[in-house]
Order: sequence, then C-alpha cells, then structure tokens
Amino acid sequence: MVSQSSAQTLNPRTVHREFFGVPGALAVMTGTVSVVFVWYFSCNPQVGCQLPTTHEQWTHILRGAFNYQDYLSSTALVAYTVWWAWLALLYFVLPGHVVEGVELRDGSRLKYPINGLSSFFVTLAVALAAYTYWGTLPFVWIADHYFQLAVSSILFATAQALFVYAYSFRSSSVMLALAGNSCNPIYDFFIGRELNPRLGPLDLKYFCELRPGIMGWVLLNTSFAIRQHTVFGSVSNSMWLAIVPQIAYCVDTLVFERNVLTTMDIVTDGFGWMLSFGDLTWVPVMYSLQARFLAFHPVHHSSPMAALIAVMAVASFLVFRLSNSEKNAFRTDPNDPKVRHLKYIKTESGSKLLVSGWWGMARHINYTGDWFFGLAQCLAAGFETPMTYFFAVYFLVLLLHRNYRDECKCRDKYKKDWIRYCEQVPYLFIPYVI
Repeated sequence: MVSQSSAQTLNPRTVHREFFGVPGALAVMTGTVSVVFVWYFSCNPQVGCQLPTTHEQWTHILRGAFNYQDYLSSTALVAYTVWWAWLALLYFVLPGHVVEGVELRDGSRLKYPINGLSSFFVTLAVALAAYTYWGTLPFVWIADHYFQLAVSSILFATAQALFVYAYSFRSSSVMLALAGNSCNPIYDFFIGRELNPRLGPLDLKYFCELRPGIMGWVLLNTSFAIRQHTVFGSVSNSMWLAIVPQIAYCVDTLVFERNVLTTMDIVTDGFGWMLSFGDLTWVPVMYSLQARFLAFHPVHHSSPMAALIAVMAVASFLVFRLSNSEKNAFRTDPNDPKVRHLKYIKTESGSKLLVSGWWGMARHINYTGDWFFGLAQCLAAGFETPMTYFFAVYFLVLLLHRNYRDECKCRDKYKKDWIRYCEQVPYLFIPYVI
C-alpha cells in the first residue's frame, strides 16, 4: 500500500493543461472525428472529391452522417477487432529481442519486445495466402468498406481509451503521466491519465503506436491499389508514387522499432483518447487519403513529373532517416566511430546537445525531411483537388506543435545551456531560411 504522500510525490497534480484544457480537448475530439466524416462524404466515387463550400454539399455531408445505418457495421467492427487481436497475439508469441525503455520517475525501466517487423512479415504471409486462395476479393472488400472500418476503429479507439482511463484507478501506485493528473475526467481521458497502461506484458501504448495503425495503413494502401486495378485494369504511376514511399516509411518505422522508446509519445505522454484515436484511426484512415482518391480517380503523370516526385520523396526520406539515425547512434554510444567526430555542448544536466552534422544544420532537421516526404505523396495525387493535400497541411500544423512542445521542454530542462545551444544552431527547420 502506497502512502498518500508517496503517491503525490510520484504523481504530482497537473497544473498546466495543454490544448487550452477541457474546451480544447473537446474541440480536438469532435474536430478530428468530424474531419474523418467530412473527408469521406466529400471525397468518394459518387460525388468526386471537392472541398465542401456550398449549402448543398454540407447538406449531403450531414445527411450521410445522420444516416448511421449505412456505416455502422457489426461485420466491420468484428473485422477490426480481429485485426487488433491478431496483432496482439503476434506481440506475445513471436520471438524478438527484449529491450529496456528509458528510466522512469521511480527509477524503474519497463521491458519491450522488438518483434514488430516480424509481425509485419507474418501478416504479409497471411495476406499473400488469402490472395492465393480468394484472389482480390478480401482486398476489394476492405477498399469498398473503408468507411465502415474507419468508424469501427473510432469506436474501438474510444472504448480502449475509456478502458485505460478507468483502469488507471486500480491502484495509487500506478504511474500517471505528468500532464494527465488534472483530476478533470474529460481532460485526463483525452490526454491520457496513466503513463504506461499494461495488461500483463502487453504495453497498450507501445503496441498501438506501431502495430494496428501503421500496418493498417499498409493494408489500406494495398487494397486501394488492388481496387484501382480491378476497376481500371492497371495501377497508375501516381498510385505507385503515393503508396510505395508510404509503405517504405511504415517498414522503416518497424525496422527501427526500438527508437520509438525514446520518443515523447512513449516517454512523456499518457495513453488516452488522443493517442488511441491517433494510432488506430487517424494514421491509417487519413494518411491513406491519396491512395483512396486514386483508387477511383487515377492520375497519370508525365515521366519528368513522376521522376521529380520520386526524387523529392527519396531525398526527403534520406534527410529524415539519416538525421534520426545519427541522433540515435549518438544517444546510444557517443564514442561510436560513426558519430564520435560530432561536436556537442555538454549541459549541466549531463546531456549532450549536438551542434554539428545533421543537427548542426537545424534543431529539427528531421521534421523538415518528414514534411517534404509527406508533400511528395500529396503531389502524387495531382492538382485536381485541394482535399488530397490535407496531409501536408495537417502535418505542418502537427510538426509546428511538436516543435513548440520540444522547445518548451528543452528550455525548461537545459535553461541557460539551451540559450547557448540556440546561438550555435539558430535555425529550426531549414538552414539559412528558418
């Protein structure tokens, strides 16, 4: 039994509420779900793909949203639950290295299995077996029931968030997120009350971060490409330009699975509705927008344009991957021959801040590569509608918000050393520009 004073020391009351507190939390929850609905009812084979700007378009959206019989599907909900359960089973049964996460506030370290990539390949083998036996039928069904599956993921993500919120009250010794102990149920449900909710060895936050959503994104993209081929007899070069980089990005994420253990999502954020919805719904449903559009409206790029988009995707991905790899290598072993030549500032807290190499160019150079990589996929969908550029706009807002959080966190942690660091690395994203 943990004393009240010990619990308060371990889990201090949250003072600062992000997203402007409860009003912001409610706005984000209703707003993001609304975006999923608006983008579906405004961009589909029946109506085309145009931003809703007229009364008739909004009437169509509202009529479709209220006609819930068309998209609430028990079959889709069962299919999604089986998908989640399948990946959870692989989390338990597949072999893989077990690594420790960062040190927590109580001095402990949690252990995590690194078997996401093997889970992906086993799932790929099952998908190929399904294709061999049933042909394109399962994949066309996924593409045709995209919205039913999207709504099912919203319901599942919300139910999961409700569960982990209630589960966080099981003991006073549970480690809470520093931002999720406001004692306001709406805000804590949204932001995440418990830092690392676990069911036995299953770490729900870590599992959802990379498994159901990331692999679901690959499955949706593949299904949309197969749908395009089924209807039009071929896969357009625009479809390849959109899905190949995205699938490569997903595989890369699984290859470097252990790197997620040092990210803000795992280290700092609680697991609530924001991450549950983001992982299970937002990533696969909204990030596959280009492939979904191209499935019913193929775009055929000229060879020079296709080459330009491909070069942009490869170059920006290299910036993203090489900068992150350099940072992670330095964190792991500063004396590694690959990174020991790098210059750094040693802070009073004991941390080392790189001021050369990729991280001497800009403080968030990886965000720059990440954004241009996403923009390349938007360009693959052509210029016929601004709706397919939602990812680039949203991702820019997301990265700017992450930058703000990173800067505030580092300013508080490193104090005068951060000022000194910013003087040596003055640019945020693009050297000599911004």
